[in-house]
Amino acid sequence: MSHFSTLRTKITDAEVLINSLKDLGLTVKLNADVRGYNNQRIRADIVAVLEGEYDLGWSRNADGTFDLIADLWGVAKKHNQTELINSINQKYAVNKTLKEVKQRGLQNANVKLVVK
Repeated sequence: MSHFSTLRTKITDAEVLINSLKDLGLTVKLNADVRGYNNQRIRADIVAVLEGEYDLGWSRNADGTFDLIADLWGVAKKHNQTELINSINQKYAVNKTLKEVKQRGLQNANVKLVVK
């Protein structure tokens, strides 16, 4: 029985995802195995290697989005999975926005996040 969960995301840009993971200090592997419970493994396009025995992986769908694949129970043993996934999503959103702004010719743009 697999312990892996698959979560739909709105992530579409592999380059921005990889850079965001690296910005957060995570080691990134491409076309690698995601480690799970009892040494189970599943292949993913992008893998964030986590401390311990578990990883996070992303696999591209036909529509261009990525699914997050992970043994969430295992990840939660060493990490606050909600905070970890939220921090990745937030870093991705900021980096994606900066990339889009720069592509439009605004080289010195700053992104200001307002939380209400």
